[in-house]
Amino acid sequence: MSRSRSDLDAGAAVDPLRPADHTEAAADNPTPPASGVVGWLRWGWRQLTSMRTALVLLLLLAVAAVPGSVFPQRSADPNGVTQWRRDNPGVFGFVDGLGLFDVYVSPWFSAIYLLLFTSLIGCVIPRARHHYQALRSRPPRTPAVLSRLPVHQETMLPVPRTAAPAMIEITEEHLRRRGYRVQRYDTDRWMSVSAERGYLRETGNLLFHIALVGVLIAVGVGGGFTYTGQRVVVEGTTFVNSLSDYSSFNPGRFIDGTGLTPYSLTLDDFKVAYQLPGAPGAGQAGDFSAEVTVRGKERTPQTRGVQVNKPLTIGEDRIYLLGNGYAPTITVRDAQGEIVYRESQPFLPQDSNMTSLGVIKVTDGMPTQLGLVGFLYPTQGVLPSGAFTSIYPDLINPVLTLNVFSGDLGIDNGTPRSVYTLDVKGLTQQTGGKSGRESLKLTPGGTADLPNGWGTITWETASAQDPVKRFASLQVQHDPNAMWVLVFALIATVGLMAGLLFPRRRIWVKAHPSADGIRVEYAGLARGDDPTLGRAVADAAAQHTSECTPHTDDGAA
Repeated sequence: MSRSRSDLDAGAAVDPLRPADHTEAAADNPTPPASGVVGWLRWGWRQLTSMRTALVLLLLLAVAAVPGSVFPQRSADPNGVTQWRRDNPGVFGFVDGLGLFDVYVSPWFSAIYLLLFTSLIGCVIPRARHHYQALRSRPPRTPAVLSRLPVHQETMLPVPRTAAPAMIEITEEHLRRRGYRVQRYDTDRWMSVSAERGYLRETGNLLFHIALVGVLIAVGVGGGFTYTGQRVVVEGTTFVNSLSDYSSFNPGRFIDGTGLTPYSLTLDDFKVAYQLPGAPGAGQAGDFSAEVTVRGKERTPQTRGVQVNKPLTIGEDRIYLLGNGYAPTITVRDAQGEIVYRESQPFLPQDSNMTSLGVIKVTDGMPTQLGLVGFLYPTQGVLPSGAFTSIYPDLINPVLTLNVFSGDLGIDNGTPRSVYTLDVKGLTQQTGGKSGRESLKLTPGGTADLPNGWGTITWETASAQDPVKRFASLQVQHDPNAMWVLVFALIATVGLMAGLLFPRRRIWVKAHPSADGIRVEYAGLARGDDPTLGRAVADAAAQHTSECTPHTDDGAA
């Protein structure tokens, strides 16, 4: 009786639990959907829940995440979005309309995310059920014609036919020691053992995809409990972890700003070391760190450090050092000498030599509101055009220039205004530019007169060693789902390695007793590529022959 290759391949006709190793195997020969809405819906569901679709959606999700790395995101870098709008005003509206500044909460990204989640759930559940049934079933029956299989060899042992049962038992034990699941199948004409292993490969594949579902759940659900906030802290000042003390705050959907981890953080000192002029990489910061004092629930102060790529952890909050700069202390007095403004105002760096731009807003105590736009040059130099610039980032020859504007700063009308920018529209320029007056120029400890006899402005010195205070730009990130994402990522890695390293194969050994001896056949079949299948069958045959020979000699004697 002849049997086709499909019948021989794993005994498909005998074992209905093993028509294939994957539930979506029928996708190779798709059938057209039945007529009607229900038929089309079933067909669409089968396509969505196939592993092929899940892989395509996974790739599509990775591609869709690329803009999140190219464009600044409001949730992580709101200042970067503001700067991008300032640099590209013509296309900002179009790019923002596409959601490229909010990629991970955009409708199109969420649609891909939800489709991938649905696809993984829809294909993993039936696949796991099928795998469970396959693990509980017996290895497939031995094909009638082993010579048709891809790997086949046979040998003739000149031993009595009565030794056949013992030989099969030896084979069965040998394969079991190698990790195979074995099953005896005997007939009147031959005796055989069927063995298979490699189900760990499918287990690894399922583990990988279940872990992906876990990652999606951890990111999707856990993202609602995360928050990110930014705060600029000047030396000697304290930041309290409360909603009102953040410069910007981006909460998850389940965060309302109450119940934040209670602690305060004081910036005691900011240390930075620059490469000296003439040295390789002159002017570059070799190292910088912020020394802070942390007070938590126990109110016991602890001195800690924050460095780039070395965040400070307080409870479940991680505090990152994003940037730094100078914060000159400015005092403004009115015509009677009364202090109307005193603040250490952060000036934002504009280039690698720390040429910094800052804004000072005097809203009370003067005949009119004043806005001062200043440039700080840590080491002043002069360009051929006569304009000032900084030629070194450290404080060697610090100079501060200020342009004074007067008028309504727009603060009293309730419109939010950035402390780092000044809208000069509608203001009167009193110094610099086309005002006809020179810009105010200050050095540490110096004082200059304000125009129109309004008073004076003084650049206070912090100390003789450090005449100018520094600030640190900190980002507080609360991400309780990070550990779950890591756990599922490790599980996915383990599953992927198992799926790659453990081949799925079946081996059959059949003994044909005869008057001339026992003819033994060895055959193997792999699912997918298995370049070591031939060697595995050869090794099994060699070891089986070596183990059976002395045993059969004893039986003959």
